[in-house]
Amino acid sequence: MADLEIARKDLDNEQFMNLRQSTEKVVSILGKRLKSHLDVLKPIFMPRKLLGTFVKSALKDEITGSDKAFAELQKYYAAVCEKPFGLPKKLQAPLAPISGQLDAVPFKYSILLGESKDKPITVTAASRWILSYRSECPFNRLKSMVAGDETRQAEDMKLSLIDHLALVVFLKKFPALGQLLNDLRYDVEVVKLDDLGGLPVVTLKASIGTFLPSNDFILQVTQLSGIPAFQEIIDLDGLENIPDPLKNELLVAIEN
Repeated sequence: MADLEIARKDLDNEQFMNLRQSTEKVVSILGKRLKSHLDVLKPIFMPRKLLGTFVKSALKDEITGSDKAFAELQKYYAAVCEKPFGLPKKLQAPLAPISGQLDAVPFKYSILLGESKDKPITVTAASRWILSYRSECPFNRLKSMVAGDETRQAEDMKLSLIDHLALVVFLKKFPALGQLLNDLRYDVEVVKLDDLGGLPVVTLKASIGTFLPSNDFILQVTQLSGIPAFQEIIDLDGLENIPDPLKNELLVAIEN
């Protein structure tokens, strides 16, 4: 995936320390808020509503359109399963049970700075997450297997791909749920992850601006810490102007 466009601001050490503390507080609140929302939304995101008898379940009722949904899931899966995962293309129905619980992990991306182009710095987004069904092989474990940091388990990788791709298909079939997430002030987007063979994943982004300091400053911080990792910083100036979708829609209606 190409580097994301993100605002840049110059900071001195004191500003950085103060903003990092504020960012940690905001990130904590956003994370708790998102978890609460996902717990409430669980009943309407049940995988069986999408896949019917194509996924193992105690319920055996047919679901209209489940054959098309499974075919769509199969198409997405076949497009990414071989490289870099080394998995066979064909999914066998019924699929293993898929958890109805939604999980979110912070979105991360890499940037190349300075002369060490072969040593990327991993940046953690402060207000963006990857969304999936809860998996025995969560996103970070899947990445570790692909990177060779953990022994590959073919079945676990397959289930993890399904847990991510099923949600992509779900939101495509039920676009009103995307609007519901927008109303909760999340921007919904499907992003392809190049380091995972172009795996499409659903991302949620809170309507809060973030930024990074200069490349030189990031290099200074990561060299001092000895860890090639950095977190985006919340733009506190924008907190008072968080977009309100309903407010904006009403104002546009009145003006027209």
